Amino acid sequence: EVQLVESGGGLVQAGGSLRLSCAASGFTFDDYAIGWFRQAPGKEREGVSCISSDDGSTYYADSVKGRFTISRENAEKTVYLQMNSLTPEDTAVYYCNYRGWSGMDYWGKGTLVTVSS
Repeated sequence: EVQLVESGGGLVQAGGSLRLSCAASGFTFDDYAIGWFRQAPGKEREGVSCISSDDGSTYYADSVKGRFTISRENAEKTVYLQMNSLTPEDTAVYYCNYRGWSGMDYWGKGTLVTVSS
């Protein structure tokens, strides 16, 4: 059974930092890109960052570029999202995701990040 479990969310003041983790199981982790998405209250889910399976290349949404860093540890089957210089606009539920070989998307249950001003 595929599982993606996010952790590391919480309440932080503007300018602070958090590190999110996504622990994966039930699939060949090394073979797949993993992405982070977020959904703020009243807004659609949006892509934040992703990291490839092979060469570790990364993508960042413009809104987080220079502040967030994605990384993966294949031995631990975990992807991290280091978030620095947080602003209230970063407040959202953060989800990790991977798209399986059949094109099906798998999601975790999310972790809530709240940034106070």
